[in-house]
Amino acid sequence: MANKRLTVFIFGGFITAVAAAFYPIFFHPLIHTDDYKQIQKINRAGINQADVQPPGLKIWSDPFKPKS
Repeated sequence: MANKRLTVFIFGGFITAVAAAFYPIFFHPLIHTDDYKQIQKINRAGINQADVQPPGLKIWSDPFKPKS
């Protein structure tokens, strides 16, 4: 019985660690899109997109804008 508990504890701990690492990568930006929009406005304020984009590539677009 103790062997099963140890196995469940190890796998449960692994799943918890993966979930804890996945939250700030995926769910936090998904939930707080307004914060990230404001940060991008500040970061891209003085940049002319055509000057920094390599030739032949599409100019930046808003990553938060819904696709139509």
